[in-house]
Amino acid sequence: MANKPLTMEDRVEKLHDAQAHNKAGGGEKRIEKQHSQGKLTARERIDALLDPGSFNEVGLFRKNRTTTFGMDKADMPAEGVVTGSGTVRGRPIHVASQDFTVMGGSAGESHNKKVVEMMESALATGTPFLIFNDSGGARIQEGIDSLSGYGQVFYANVKLSGVVPQICIIAGPCAGGAVYSPALADYVIQTRKAQMFITGPAVIKQVTGEEITGEALGGADAHQNISGVNHFVADDDEQAIAIAKKLLSFFPQNNREDPPIVDTDPDMSYNPKLLDIIPTEDKKGYDVRDIIKEVVDLGDFLEVQAGYAKNIVVGYARINGRSVGIVANNPMAMAGVLDINASDKGAKFVSTCDAFNIPIVTFVDVPGYLPGVAQEHGGIIRHGAKMLYAYSEATVPLITVVLRKSYGGSYLAMASKDLGADRVFAWPTAEIAVMGAEGAAAVVFKKEIAAADDPEKAREEKIQEYRDTFATPFMSAARGLVDEIIDPGETRAKIANALELLANKRKTRPEKKHGLEPV
Repeated sequence: MANKPLTMEDRVEKLHDAQAHNKAGGGEKRIEKQHSQGKLTARERIDALLDPGSFNEVGLFRKNRTTTFGMDKADMPAEGVVTGSGTVRGRPIHVASQDFTVMGGSAGESHNKKVVEMMESALATGTPFLIFNDSGGARIQEGIDSLSGYGQVFYANVKLSGVVPQICIIAGPCAGGAVYSPALADYVIQTRKAQMFITGPAVIKQVTGEEITGEALGGADAHQNISGVNHFVADDDEQAIAIAKKLLSFFPQNNREDPPIVDTDPDMSYNPKLLDIIPTEDKKGYDVRDIIKEVVDLGDFLEVQAGYAKNIVVGYARINGRSVGIVANNPMAMAGVLDINASDKGAKFVSTCDAFNIPIVTFVDVPGYLPGVAQEHGGIIRHGAKMLYAYSEATVPLITVVLRKSYGGSYLAMASKDLGADRVFAWPTAEIAVMGAEGAAAVVFKKEIAAADDPEKAREEKIQEYRDTFATPFMSAARGLVDEIIDPGETRAKIANALELLANKRKTRPEKKHGLEPV
């Protein structure tokens, strides 16, 4: 007797069963283990990121084509990675989330192709791309096919670069070649449950004899404070997702759009608090973030790489509802000098803002580039040049506020008029010169000081003479290198006005394939 044909209801029931099986990932026990480690599953992460009901999954039934080492019999729901699209606060986004409950989230050919397809779709539709990394690495059973898949991901990262925002959340292990996709993304958010490194502690011990724990080598704090690989540290998945949502709120969907304007805090009244932040003693430090918070809307500032190169502060905020990137020397750390790490950090941030049409506000209090043999041999010349390159290349509105010291080459590097700043404001405390008054007087008045009856008194007088002549904003204003010397209490209003005026700024560059950034 022939089998009775399946009805539509039968087929739909089979579909629902298959969907339920694949959405269950590695099964209840593995999901429980994931939860016991304080981690969400791949699908829970996507649900927490996206607006409720907005997720449209792609590739739920994708399978690999490998038959060696028993792979033809392996059950790997969704190929160990959940992919699709949805919305974050009403704005479309493409996502991928590696599923550690499925074969350790290992990335094979089909796994990586699913990720690449979402990246290509993000590129085609002009929407951001976000991926959760939680993987044991390349799927060894697939051999070269796995490596080929990684190569395709890296290639796609570069295609998306500067076109749509790319965010990577490191929510679990990330090792070997897998680390290069995050490194090619715009922003890396790493949880304290995660580690990332090219070679782990065991290999390092075998090759170099060095002993180190996985956490000390590639934990969130190591990459925040030492290597500078990650941009944000989160205690858990939920906090990482909250950071990603806030970060996205400052960005346009793609490089052809302007960032969204948000109705926040229109108050532009005089702020007397700004008069008391900079110490009267010019060698005494202060935290420039105190100034930033008094200038931006609601005092809300999302700092990027807060633990790395603390002598420069970068991050996102809004002024009169407009997204801005903030770059500021911080005298609280290393007197605010520019060194190798600060130059790299600042230059990358400026380039990112410029790529996505985010105006840049620069607060300057910099005594120079850091001197020293280690800095010179480490390449401070080429690293320091990155700041010059990034600002000179930028076409977004550039607004500079000179707070105090602004000396020598570092004056030029911090968005000076000659490097393209559209508006340069200076506080009355600004000291703009080739070098500090003490050093300059020793050079300029060397003979007069040596010939004086009282050299020390003469030295003090010449220092004051130099300071009165050059170490003020008035000489720079006279030369047109400072547009306006302002009362500190008016800073927020002055910047807001400049942003409105420059909102439709258009600036082109010579036609070329691409510039050659110092490396």
